[in-house]
This record gives sequence, structure tokens and C-alpha cells, in this order.
Amino acid sequence: MNPDNLPTLLLTFALLFILGALTGCGGTRYGTAQITSIPAGAEVVNLKDDTHLGITPLMVTWEGNDDEAIRATVELRKSGYVEAIKSFWIKMYKTKEEADQKPQPVTVELKKKD
Repeated sequence: MNPDNLPTLLLTFALLFILGALTGCGGTRYGTAQITSIPAGAEVVNLKDDTHLGITPLMVTWEGNDDEAIRATVELRKSGYVEAIKSFWIKMYKTKEEADQKPQPVTVELKKKD
């Protein structure tokens, strides 16, 4: 190794370390919610992107790049009942399997329309 290249090599390693720290370098994280409604059979919509997630009861997995919990907001809709919006925090895990084993319970009681 040429000693003249040492400063360039050290600078390269330092920049790679900083870039890794800024991007999280932790990879994708997963968090799962077990969403139920009373009564069952409500449509669940993710209000962040207006996607249809399914019909209760259901398990939904979110992905993120952070170890921190993420906040999710969903709307539940069922014919004959008032629509309900629910926000909750989801703990993130390193694997989807781990997240699925420890789902965040979310229960919403829907009110009948008059």
C-alpha cells in the first residue's frame, strides 16, 4: 500500500461511515397490527395513501426504515354504521415473522347510524 494514498483511504472510510449512519443502515423494519371491529366485517382503509387494507378482523403489516414506532391512521367503514377513524402506534421489528408474532391489538367499536 502506498503511504501517499492513506489520507484518501481514511477519508473514503469516514464518508462511508457517515453515509451509513445517515441512512439508518438498519434495513427494513416491520410492524403488525391485529385490527378488529365490533361488529366484524368493516372495511379498513389506510388514510396515509387511501389504500384498502381488508375487512375486519385482519392483520396488517407496515414497513419502515426506522427502529422507532410508526403512527398509522385507518378508517373503518360498514354499511349501517358511522365511519370511525383510529390512530395508533406500531412497534417495529427486524423481521416480518417477529412482527406477526407480536401484533399491536387495535379494536374499534362502530356506532349504529340513527
